[in-house]
Amino acid sequence: MTIYYHEGSKTFHLTNDQISYIFTVLQNDQLGQVYFGAKIHDRESFDHLVEIKDYPMAAYNFESNRSFSLEHLKQEYPTYGAGDMRYGAFTIQQNNGSRIANFVYESHRVYAGKPKLPGLPATYVEDEQEAETLEVTLIDQLTDTVLILRYTLFANLPVITRNVRFEQHGKEKIYLDRALSLNLDLPDRDYEMVQLTGAWSRERHLGIRSLEYGVQSIYSLRGSSSANFNPFLALKRPEATEDSGEVIGFSLVYSGNFLGQVEVDTYDVARVSLGINPEEFKWPLETGEMFETPEAVMVYSQTGLNGMSHTFHELYQKRLARGHWRDKERPILINNWEATYFDFNEDKILDIAQAAQKSGIELFVLDDGWFGTRNDDSTSLGDWFVNVAKLPDGLSGLGNKIEALGMKFGIWIEPEMVNKKSQLYQKHPDWVLQTPGRAMSQGRNQYVLDFSRPEVVENIFEQLKAAFTDAPISYVKWDMNRSITEAFSAQFVADEQGKVMHQYILGVYSLYEKLIAEYPEILFESCASGGSRFDPGMLYYAPQAWTSDDTDAIERLKIQYGTSLVYPISSMGAHVSAIPNHQLLRLTPIETRANVAFFGAFGYELDLTKLASEEIQKVRQQVAYMKKHRKLLQFGTFYRLKSPFEGNVTAWMVVSSDQKQALVGYYRVLQQVNDSYHRIKLQGLNPDFEYQVSLIDEKIYGDELLHVGLTVSDQSSGENHDHYNGANGDFQSRIYELTVS
Repeated sequence: MTIYYHEGSKTFHLTNDQISYIFTVLQNDQLGQVYFGAKIHDRESFDHLVEIKDYPMAAYNFESNRSFSLEHLKQEYPTYGAGDMRYGAFTIQQNNGSRIANFVYESHRVYAGKPKLPGLPATYVEDEQEAETLEVTLIDQLTDTVLILRYTLFANLPVITRNVRFEQHGKEKIYLDRALSLNLDLPDRDYEMVQLTGAWSRERHLGIRSLEYGVQSIYSLRGSSSANFNPFLALKRPEATEDSGEVIGFSLVYSGNFLGQVEVDTYDVARVSLGINPEEFKWPLETGEMFETPEAVMVYSQTGLNGMSHTFHELYQKRLARGHWRDKERPILINNWEATYFDFNEDKILDIAQAAQKSGIELFVLDDGWFGTRNDDSTSLGDWFVNVAKLPDGLSGLGNKIEALGMKFGIWIEPEMVNKKSQLYQKHPDWVLQTPGRAMSQGRNQYVLDFSRPEVVENIFEQLKAAFTDAPISYVKWDMNRSITEAFSAQFVADEQGKVMHQYILGVYSLYEKLIAEYPEILFESCASGGSRFDPGMLYYAPQAWTSDDTDAIERLKIQYGTSLVYPISSMGAHVSAIPNHQLLRLTPIETRANVAFFGAFGYELDLTKLASEEIQKVRQQVAYMKKHRKLLQFGTFYRLKSPFEGNVTAWMVVSSDQKQALVGYYRVLQQVNDSYHRIKLQGLNPDFEYQVSLIDEKIYGDELLHVGLTVSDQSSGENHDHYNGANGDFQSRIYELTVS
């Protein structure tokens, strides 16, 4: 791992054993992008890669040089208006109304390790030798504004992280109208853009499209990263697959409004931009003030989308998630929401908990309805004290009784919201985000607390602290069930209202930090109407997230497959729910429901007291199976084999680090008539190992499983004479165990 600076050519080269990233100081002292990709040899100068030609009808920066035009140069952190006609990475409005800036190279420094970002989540290192950081300082002399571009190169991963800091040293106030975290100009457009898109209950579906001239973008303006678009995109070569070919992945460690876009100009340069969404953003900087952008992560892969995902998984699992639970196997839980909704009392909860304990389940989670006078969604958000009508002995009484069964106890909260029917709202109606003189939108009968105000965050912290201290709480599910509207804060003056959306999410991060510092051993699971805030920013505080409110196993194939492009399996909350499924009314076998949920943070979302004895026995077997294979399932290397977006069959697998164990999940949605024979080529195995393969009870060498494939033909191949016997019909699944003795 080395970060080179060549004084003669004024060129920076960040390189390790896998990648090279090169940029240079141009003739006008701005920064130009040269190369990002597979590792190449270092040399004194890469000037031959900086293409400068005499383009007609362009704006030139030097009167005597008709070939130097920012419109036709690949740049490192560009701005619009001074020759470049494309979208810029930043915009600064000055007192006279001008938005023209000229940031030129002043200095740089290189140091071991990686700094923290104040108030923001970010990847980290535990040893300075794990990474090296470059900071390049640029200055706009007219406004005396300093711009610091920060790059961290990880030693053993094909990863570079980036963020930007603006410092105002001048005497006049300036306004940041646009402050993105990353810009990357690529020399061609021969890519397909990969994105994760969807909506409530169908989050992070995979989308792929060829780059076209103009702008293709993903974004959120909802106040959260959203179910609609995830703050991730990848560019892959058209021939790249899951297992081969060149892919560049981009991910934003942020949970609020974001913009990710690829602009292709008519000279085929593809400009990638990622950061805080400029819409509804305006940040004033007085003399001596600074603004730090969120961290963007760039990953390079020559081994396809799986290779990109492996890097993201390792980085986010080990160097983004933190704390007590980062490396621990996650407890098997049961949540009462789909079992009872709001209609429960202590006796009902204890009945379910006792049945769960007998099945080997380790954690009981009490969902919505335990606080205030909450019997439906119209009341009590903001009042974080126990509902004694339901729980006469309080949270502590219930928690102690559950712990006496040998289980841990957890609760649900939604701390960012308030109902009008609450003591908090009656005392502090001004603590809600609302625009003076305008009607307030509401969703789910709730309103958004103004977390841009420290006193609001502090009030919620003190309430939760009292609840958490009173009860033996080991787990917290943190929900957020509506988008932000009327984003106006009473604490800000007129020209500061563009700060509200970003300051809000900083307030959320602040509350997480306070609670984690007070209760470092609580396992936090983030949730936002299911998967509407499943992003890297949340993983910094909560090492797992509720993947979706849709608990149907067949829909979860797509949701979990798409999520796995960026996020590790240990981060995905995945539960077995009741049938008919509460979202789709679909009937699926309990085996398939578990076989999908095994590949995640496993649990149950149903009323065990209503299951037949045969189903209870299956639950006990599933719990035992998960405990046996939990470490492999949650922390092994995950491979996607067959996509649910491309056919009737989904397949994926997980492999141990020593390659001596693997589990292959195979899922067939609809049974075919007189079907063909089928094989699936596996990944990640040692070609020289002989694997014992369950279900077919054969010993097969790794090279055969890799190159010939695992035979998965079943009764649908030919004529199926059997009546339904649990192994045929629709919505079937199997898990093959591969072991080396």
